[in-house]
Amino acid sequence: MHNSYFFLRHLTQELKEKLNDFTIVSCFSQNKDELIIELNNRSKSFFIKAHLQPDFCCLSFPSSFNRARKNSIDLFQDVILKKVEGVRQFENERSFALELSGGFNLLFKMHGNRSNVILFNAGIAMAIFRNHLKADLTINLESLDRQLEWSFEYFKKHESDLKKGFFTLSNDIWEHLNRKGFYSLNEQEQWESLRDLNNQLKKGEYFIVRNNGSVALSLYEYGETVRKHKHATEAINDFFHLKMQTGSLEAERFRALKIIQEKEKQIIRYTSKNKTLLQSLETDQPCQLWADLIMANLHLIRMGEEKVVLANHHQPGKSVEIKLKKDLSPQKNAEAYFRKAKNQKIEIRQLTESLLQKEADLINLGRVKQQIEQTEDLISLNKLLSDSGLLNTSQSKTIRLPYREVEYKGYSIRIGRNAKDNDELTLKFAHKEDLWLHAKDVSGSHVVIKHQSGKTFPKDVIERAAELAAFHSKRKGESLCPVAVTQKKFVRKRKGDPPGLVIVEKEKVIMVEPRN
Repeated sequence: MHNSYFFLRHLTQELKEKLNDFTIVSCFSQNKDELIIELNNRSKSFFIKAHLQPDFCCLSFPSSFNRARKNSIDLFQDVILKKVEGVRQFENERSFALELSGGFNLLFKMHGNRSNVILFNAGIAMAIFRNHLKADLTINLESLDRQLEWSFEYFKKHESDLKKGFFTLSNDIWEHLNRKGFYSLNEQEQWESLRDLNNQLKKGEYFIVRNNGSVALSLYEYGETVRKHKHATEAINDFFHLKMQTGSLEAERFRALKIIQEKEKQIIRYTSKNKTLLQSLETDQPCQLWADLIMANLHLIRMGEEKVVLANHHQPGKSVEIKLKKDLSPQKNAEAYFRKAKNQKIEIRQLTESLLQKEADLINLGRVKQQIEQTEDLISLNKLLSDSGLLNTSQSKTIRLPYREVEYKGYSIRIGRNAKDNDELTLKFAHKEDLWLHAKDVSGSHVVIKHQSGKTFPKDVIERAAELAAFHSKRKGESLCPVAVTQKKFVRKRKGDPPGLVIVEKEKVIMVEPRN
């Protein structure tokens, strides 16, 4: 819902107030899916970050942003030093525009994997951020407003296809209504339910919720409410940071559930096929009977015969035709059928045991699936998958953590395993408030102390982490080692730099003894 019309309507109302008297001073990108806009009002800066990855598009408003010295590119230079004259939210549309002096408009089109930022002058599209979306150059600003009437007459007119009529309501909203029994209500009750929902969406209450393991920003409560905010900008900032933190967990959970789903399908296919085979073996076991009949009638069977018809003593009055191998004696033919009967019994026993095991595996998969859905951190998920024994070695390796973790006085200290893992630890697993450490001027592991809300890092915890950083570096054998200490937000990586190499903006250096 963070890109819905209803949330953007609240967000743009706040932006109108926040951006009054602000001027755009820079507009740049450091990777192909992220645009940074800095505005200033001569006393402070305001940043807009448009994170437009195909699988997750979201705006955020960081309090500060340190631009890389290399591998960043200036964009939309026509808007530099243009003053913000207004923020226009298009009616019933997931788009808004910064109205700038000189007739310029910077349109933020928040359409999922087709999201984009487009520059207009005098109503004509001049440039786009995501260049592969060429159709965005044909957008007409004045045609973006869409009409939707929240009235009972409009509701009745579109009653046959409410989703089409109330097009601003996303699929997750319709799912929410369905959970509340919307489709079992009569016409009047359905309209009242929609009207109540619209009133809730107008309130300006912002909830970060967790539902089925996924984090979402919502204008109403459902699932588990993680946090609640009164301001749209604060809510989307909090949601963005939380989503980035939990993104790896959600990806691994999705991948693990997909693997288990495939295993369940394999078990169901195996069970279906072999139950039929078992039934066939259990109902068709003539080999034992044929062997018994041959042995009881040896005197009637001559060597060289290919078949014989014998009376079935199990069913008086009926006879059985038995095939024989002409090059074997009657006794040898009986022995051959005895062996086949024995093998049939073994096969029945093995199939029965295998089917019972598969049923147990299916129950176990269901249990593990439930635990995976309830797991709330990557470490626990990794341990669960390892302990379950359901994933093979190559699959387990794909979810390995890029760090070793130790605990000291209640604080989590994470140590990168190698250069590539250092990058992943620092850029994906560390929050801006975490403390980052590295042995000074030599190669070594990145070390991160996880921040605890409302607490400052104790001196002895910092020193312990510094000792670990020194030990996991080229200065391991020295008596004293200088270690750089800073907050993760002052650490960045330039595009093209080798694995493990980062730029540190601010740091202090402490001397410690390398100690594991």
